[in-house]
Amino acid sequence: MTDRIFRYELPTIIEFGVGAAKTLPRHVSELGGSKALIVCDPGVLRAGGVDKLTEPLEQAGIPYILYSDIEPDPHIESVDAATALAKAEGCDLVVGVGGGSSLDTAKAVGLMMTNDGNIRDYVGINKVPRKGAPVIAVPTTAGTGSELTIWSVLSDKKAKVKLSVGSAYNCPTLALCDPELTVTLPAHVTAATGMDALTHALESFVNKATQPISEGMSVQAMKMIARSLRLAVVQGENLTARHDMLLASLIAAMAFNPTRLGLSHALAIPLGAHFKIPHGTVNAILLPEVMAFNLIGNLEKFREIAVIFGEKTDHLSLREAAELSVAAIRRLNADIGITQTLSDYGVTEDALDRIVEEAMLSGNVPVNPVKPTLEDLKQICRAAMAKDQALAPVLERS
Repeated sequence: MTDRIFRYELPTIIEFGVGAAKTLPRHVSELGGSKALIVCDPGVLRAGGVDKLTEPLEQAGIPYILYSDIEPDPHIESVDAATALAKAEGCDLVVGVGGGSSLDTAKAVGLMMTNDGNIRDYVGINKVPRKGAPVIAVPTTAGTGSELTIWSVLSDKKAKVKLSVGSAYNCPTLALCDPELTVTLPAHVTAATGMDALTHALESFVNKATQPISEGMSVQAMKMIARSLRLAVVQGENLTARHDMLLASLIAAMAFNPTRLGLSHALAIPLGAHFKIPHGTVNAILLPEVMAFNLIGNLEKFREIAVIFGEKTDHLSLREAAELSVAAIRRLNADIGITQTLSDYGVTEDALDRIVEEAMLSGNVPVNPVKPTLEDLKQICRAAMAKDQALAPVLERS
């Protein structure tokens, strides 16, 4: 790695801590906002998470308007509608509240408030010509890292495809991260989003684009997830565990922002689009199988992952120690109640040709530590369709 030039850039300001949501009015004023568009999903609105932001705004006399018509795998049409609302209402700043769907939409709306055309025009990497309106991202889940990444992943429902817009201009101006906003997350959402964060950290750590700055972040994120994900799932009120998971998600996003990911994410996009599998869940199902495929591409780092997750590697060969990392992640999935297979979501053999062909187009494939063939990707999917269910969950998760 010493002969390679690398770059790290983070345009987003981060404010993190319990009670940080109360500081929103100050940040809106500092960014020159006179009226905010708040983008959220109906679930966050019903759960009262948005109230923790609108109440301080009202107390400070800062006007706002809500757009809450956000679905999982957000529609491109939602970006169009929210942008039209923001312009009609004279908004000059966007606040995204929720998980990845809300934050990705909010970021795209910020871009379209100052850029011409349609968000479809900017699908790909570095195609956005100018900076968008200020965006404040307030995550209520600990997994996607969308509060500071360059990506917005949106859905074209008619074509049944996911489209990604990647640009430094798509990074939020501010990530306002308050662990208290994640305390009410259901156990199954905590589990799935936590595994998404782990997949971000792990795939960035072992891929071919990794670099010293991102590696340190990947290791720190994995250590925090190893320590706290199980607790966050079974003790939702545990604020220390929630703090760890939100911070780990943030740090993992900082790791993969400059490096991209690997085959789990390459396959997760088409599988999620065609079979409606929640993003964190499909990554959790795929991750052990992808790790098993990738082992020989980076044995030393997979051994390090095994140690991070508490495996005893003394007196083992490098290969044996690396293989324990796969066992550790299978056990983690079982402990937090993720025991589904791809087959449970309706994935069948006759769907694999289309899935792997779409996955192979992902920019995450070239950086994967082992170069895959289409048949390799099919084999990974087959393993995830019929994986061993011997590791039963410790208890049922609601």
